[in-house]
Amino acid sequence: MLQKIIHYLLHNRLITMLLLLVIIVWGISTAPFNWYSMLPRDPVPVDAIPDLGDNQQIVATEWMGRSPKDIQDQITYPLTTSLLGIPGVKTIRSTSMFGMSFIYIIFEEDWKN
Repeated sequence: MLQKIIHYLLHNRLITMLLLLVIIVWGISTAPFNWYSMLPRDPVPVDAIPDLGDNQQIVATEWMGRSPKDIQDQITYPLTTSLLGIPGVKTIRSTSMFGMSFIYIIFEEDWKN
């Protein structure tokens, strides 16, 4: 069936071009953007979902082959205490695991310079 359709479209290029033109015009008329004003428009509604999460930065470090205690004592804790001095920091959360540590720096929302 698909082979017959492809064979038909390859041998009837005028119909193929007209079909392609119809698909392009339909795509432009349903696009959520205002590209052409002369076409009748029926745009597809698009929802914008705001980012309601905290304003944060994640610092990831790795030191392969080390235990979580070594990572905590030599990387995570010193970095966490030094990052507390950054202006506008609300809180810092950290976690250590085998060979890696993650530090989540959460900033205040209305902080100004």
